[in-house]
Amino acid sequence: MTSLLDRAATLRGAPSLPPDDPFYIAPPDLETLAPGTVVRSRSVELALFGMVPQRIAAWQLLYRTCDLDGNAEVTVTTVLLPWGADPRESRPLVSFQCAIDAVAPQCFPSYALRRGAQTIGSIAPLELPIIAMALRQGWAVSVPDHEGLDGRFGAAREPGYRALDGIRAALSFGALGLSPSNQVALWGYSGGGLATAWAAELAAEYAPELDIVGAAAGSPVGDPAAAFVRLNGGWFAGFPAAFVAGLRRAYPELVPVLEDHFDTRFRALLGEAEQRSTFALLLRFARRDVASHLRGGIAELLAEPVLRRVLTDIEPGGKAPAAPLLVVQGVRDEVIAVADIDAHVRRYERAGATVRYLRIRNGSHLPLEFLVVPVVIDWLADRFAGRQAETGTETVTSVARSVRAVRKHLEFLQVVLTMVAGRSIGVADAPSASAAQSSPLVPEEREVLRIS
Repeated sequence: MTSLLDRAATLRGAPSLPPDDPFYIAPPDLETLAPGTVVRSRSVELALFGMVPQRIAAWQLLYRTCDLDGNAEVTVTTVLLPWGADPRESRPLVSFQCAIDAVAPQCFPSYALRRGAQTIGSIAPLELPIIAMALRQGWAVSVPDHEGLDGRFGAAREPGYRALDGIRAALSFGALGLSPSNQVALWGYSGGGLATAWAAELAAEYAPELDIVGAAAGSPVGDPAAAFVRLNGGWFAGFPAAFVAGLRRAYPELVPVLEDHFDTRFRALLGEAEQRSTFALLLRFARRDVASHLRGGIAELLAEPVLRRVLTDIEPGGKAPAAPLLVVQGVRDEVIAVADIDAHVRRYERAGATVRYLRIRNGSHLPLEFLVVPVVIDWLADRFAGRQAETGTETVTSVARSVRAVRKHLEFLQVVLTMVAGRSIGVADAPSASAAQSSPLVPEEREVLRIS
């Protein structure tokens, strides 16, 4: 029997899921195309949670990119301009990597941000107001499907390739009015922060022609293997399940290892994980202990040579990004351990990266993504303005108490209300964040903490 959700989607003209949409089909001559080449494009209508149409100029670009082994493939980026923006005016580009954190195609931003999409349980619609804040600064935005069309959650390097090739595609797309010399910045949180870190690490070697001025990575996982062990059996055990489901797609050599160690029940559950949205995953797998499905213990599984090689491959931080980095992390984050991000930052610093690391005492994982928006907006604006990036680690009590932060959060609330009302998301009338000179942190709240 057709569900009520399916009926409602049919009535409002729901877009096809990526596997069923001819727009996503790769051309036969894909191998001959340069990375970032636009294969096809279309204008699309975005909506808040699939229901409230948004007055944002939006297109989708199918473009050539590659997987972690360098094999040619296609994926999609959704590119945006503020409503009424003149493409003849110069503007920077922000590549925003959503926290997809799932394998299912209904979580891909190219689907989940569209009008009529069934968005229940997907993270991308929650992040659309953050993207709108970037548009309010007058910036263009690229939102890539950085997991690829196979939903290869957790794979090494390829999220970076897809983000960088999405930037190339956006810069060449005439409707945006951009050029290859445009300034570019990267931004993402959680799974999107991990994708941002990969893009920042790979940019100088893979896309040296891009003028990437900075990358802001919020809670960028740091150590995926440690996160798998720590989250297993807890309320966020759905993330490890999606992680395993994605890795077995990206690393086929893992399949026999998983079949040898996991029982039939858990392998069936992984099949479910491939179909469920992010929050549905968390509900389905809450408190589920992988050890109860293993023929041996977790230690025995992690000792498998093939798995060890994969876990080493997927750890970010081995290469210093050429562009300055802003890393933000909650000290009491219940999903990503601050110790893992501390170690991630240390790896970057040892490699010679320019890193500003902000550790925040107050705020849990998901709310913190929204609380740090003023910090990230100002930091990116400073990079676009050519100001020198600060370095060092700092622990602060909060990022939401200063006068400037309050003003920015009120602006964010105004953006949300504008979106709920379906009014246009244009460039702010007030001075842009690019004119900001001060940090939204309260000086008397700062406590410098050097990590040894």
